[in-house]
Amino acid sequence: MSLGSSSRDKSQEAEFFGEAFRIERVGVDGSFEAYRRKLEELDGKVDAIGIGGLDVYLWANGRRYAFREALALVKHIHRTPWADGSGLKNTLERETVRRLQQSGAVDFRGRKVLMVAGVDRFGMAEALHEAGADLAMGDLAFAIGLPIVIRKWSSFQALARMLLPVVVKMPFKLLYPTGEKQDAVTPKYGQWYRWADVIAGDFHLIRRFMPEDLVGKTILTNTTRKVDREDLIRRGVQTLITTTPSFGGESFGTNVMEGVLVASAGKRPDEMTPDQYLEMLERLGWQPNVDRLSASESGT
Repeated sequence: MSLGSSSRDKSQEAEFFGEAFRIERVGVDGSFEAYRRKLEELDGKVDAIGIGGLDVYLWANGRRYAFREALALVKHIHRTPWADGSGLKNTLERETVRRLQQSGAVDFRGRKVLMVAGVDRFGMAEALHEAGADLAMGDLAFAIGLPIVIRKWSSFQALARMLLPVVVKMPFKLLYPTGEKQDAVTPKYGQWYRWADVIAGDFHLIRRFMPEDLVGKTILTNTTRKVDREDLIRRGVQTLITTTPSFGGESFGTNVMEGVLVASAGKRPDEMTPDQYLEMLERLGWQPNVDRLSASESGT
C-alpha cells in the first residue's frame, strides 16, 4: 500500500524460499482516508502489508522514532503483519554499502556523497560514513526546505537527536512528496547535485529536485521504475545501484521486501532481528543491483 500516485501501480509474481508470491502495489494518490479504508479492507486477507509512501518509524543513533500520523493509520491493522521497511533499511541498506565497498564495485573512500535524507535511511548513511565517504547530509534542504546541508557527521547526529522528536509530529505531506507530487520534478540545490559523485537515499527525494545534467553520477537508492531508469539515462547518469531485487526492470520498496521476509518467516517485524533478516537475504542469494547505464539504450 502506498500513499503515492496510483500511476505507479504494478503487480508481480515471484518465488522466494520455494514459495510462490504475488506482490502488488496499490497507490491512493495522497489520500489518507482512502489509505485507511484500504488497510481495513486488506487486514486478514493477505499475508503481509507493506506500508509505503510514508514512514512509520525513523531510526537514528540507535533510537526509533514514530510518526504520529502514520501510527494513526496502522492502528487499523489488527490481523495481518505490516512492514514499513525500517527493519531492512537498518540492515539490508547498511549491508549494501559494505558489500559494494568490499567487492570493489564502488569505493566510497573520499567519494563525495550527497545523502538526500539521512534520518530516512540511517543505516545507509552510517555505513557510508564508516566507509570513509565525504558526506553532505541534505535532510534540512530536501525534506524541510531549509537551504542548509550538514557536512559534519557529529553535527548531523546532534541535529537528528534534536529535531526528530519534533519532525515525527509534523504532517507527513510537509516532509515528503505524496500523490501527484511524486511525479513532479522541480530542479533545486543544483550546486549539491553537481558537487556529488554519488547521490544516495530515497528516490522520490532524489528525483524531486534533480537537474537535467547528471552526467557521470552514481545513484544509490532502493526503488525505481523503467521510466525512471530511462530518465536517468537521458540525464547522463553513469551507474544506478538499487538495494532491493529487480523484477522486470523495476524494483519494489524496502517495505515490500520486508513484507516478503516476514510473511515467509511467519513473524511480525518486531519479532525479527537484523541477523535474521541478513540470514534470509543470504538464502535468497541477494546482492545489490549495479546497473551500468548507457546513453545508447535511450537512443541518444
